[in-house]
This record gives sequence, C-alpha cells and structure tokens, in this order.
Amino acid sequence: MKYGFRIRTRSGAVVDNLLIFGRDDSEAERKLRQMYMGCEILEKRNVACGPARSGPVNYEDVVDLISGH
Repeated sequence: MKYGFRIRTRSGAVVDNLLIFGRDDSEAERKLRQMYMGCEILEKRNVACGPARSGPVNYEDVVDLISGH
C-alpha cells in the first residue's frame, strides 16, 4: 500500500505529497518518522496503486505513458 503525507518539519517547513510504501498506515508512519524525526503530520491519506503489470513494458506502453493516454 502507498500512503501520502503532508508534514511540518522541526524547522517549520511544510512538505507536501510525501509518498511512502507500507503494509499499513502505522508502518508508513513509522518509516516517515525515521526519515523526518520530530515532524508533525498534518495530513495522511491512502494513495491508490496502479494495477500490477502482467508482462514486460513495450514501446507503445511507454509512448502512452509519456503522452498521457
């Protein structure tokens, strides 16, 4: 699962859109607090992960990704 955070660092800077993987929200929060000790969590949300890829990526997939299709 992927979790998105908005935090305030110890120095007061606000950091938006931190994405952290974790089995659950408590694991993601633990990882966040290891990287940003003493931070204040302003917002936490689940971020939907895309479907798992079923095979290798081909040229058309890359072009679609770049062009936004």
